[in-house]
Amino acid sequence: MDETPLTPQGSSRRGFLLGGATAGAAAVIAAGRRMAVADDTSQEMGGVLAAELSPYGPNQRVLLNEPSRATAMISFDVIATGRKQLSDLFAVISDRVKVLAAGESVAVSDPSRPPADNGVLGPSFAGNQVGVLIGVGASLFDHRFGLAARKPVGLKPMRTFPNDNLDPAICHGDLSVQFTAATPDVVTHALRDLTKHTRGAMQPRWRVDGFTSPPRPDGAPRNLLGFKDGTSNPSTTDTGTLDRLIWTKDGGSFQVVRIIRNLVEFWDRVSLQEQELMIGRRRDDGSPLDADGELTAPDYARDPQGLIIPTDAHIRLANPRTPRTEATRILRRSWNYDLGLDSNGQLNQGTLFTCYQQDIERQFEAVQTRLIDEPLTDYISPVGGGYFSVLPGLADRNDTYAKALLS
Repeated sequence: MDETPLTPQGSSRRGFLLGGATAGAAAVIAAGRRMAVADDTSQEMGGVLAAELSPYGPNQRVLLNEPSRATAMISFDVIATGRKQLSDLFAVISDRVKVLAAGESVAVSDPSRPPADNGVLGPSFAGNQVGVLIGVGASLFDHRFGLAARKPVGLKPMRTFPNDNLDPAICHGDLSVQFTAATPDVVTHALRDLTKHTRGAMQPRWRVDGFTSPPRPDGAPRNLLGFKDGTSNPSTTDTGTLDRLIWTKDGGSFQVVRIIRNLVEFWDRVSLQEQELMIGRRRDDGSPLDADGELTAPDYARDPQGLIIPTDAHIRLANPRTPRTEATRILRRSWNYDLGLDSNGQLNQGTLFTCYQQDIERQFEAVQTRLIDEPLTDYISPVGGGYFSVLPGLADRNDTYAKALLS
């Protein structure tokens, strides 16, 4: 069976990829956005939780939730000066997160003055609608605030992998903030609330808006390549698994964000057989090629030569399912994005890929290294993102994010 992806006549796959991705990368900064890739990196179906949106607790447990219908991922550069202003910034961020979590009835006290709330959700808004996830990037620990000695072990700028086409304008950042909700207006309301109250202390560096769709017809939602995404993940209900793979000793985690352009028009010209061989799953129901049922684990030991699931299939490289690679599993959370058209008139769509782990090098970078030069790289192009340290949750209503870092 031929495992070579089809190439449009007269086109270079890599040339098409690089030209289209470069043209579309800058658009991520300027427009509303949306994003997912079939990344099979674990062995069990993640627990489906009731939404954990509370900011209180030892961890920011919102990252455990299944991907919401709407999200916005924003990276900020801190423009505050000195440790005191940085501490004040985190206090304001913490206060706004608490307000968003509790909900508020906003009375207009003086119509001649700007209203206290942006009004996107009306004269009041209920609590427990939006999840907020706060992280810090390696650049926050430079010379500006005297925090170099307190940088979390393992936090560093996102590295460039051989198949990446990264645009510096949409990479890295001092802070990462992600909003997740059931509807885009709730996300927009929260984003505008935060930016209003923090203006002058931090400014957006890049932003990507994402969405997911209902299961079609069932199981995990689909990405824009047409395949189910999120079938397999570590358990989010087993404390031992979370302590072994997700949480750091202080109750935080490490977040990897990857903005991945999907060359969908190119992909749509590839035969279904070739698509399934590249992914390692059937497109219609998400089953591995060697079994029936989306949740059935592929049996690589019975197919060592890759006659059924090729040895370079995405799911096989991402998670070889061996005792040695067990510790490299990551918790994936992906959204789709749609930026309209790029400057060449091509559909500008892709994946907002995020994942969480205890150790970026041991987990995400090990997985990504196995994926170097996989056949799928001719149809996707990472163009941005960053590495961030997810802070512990708020202990109570008097607590603030980053308190341990700044004390």
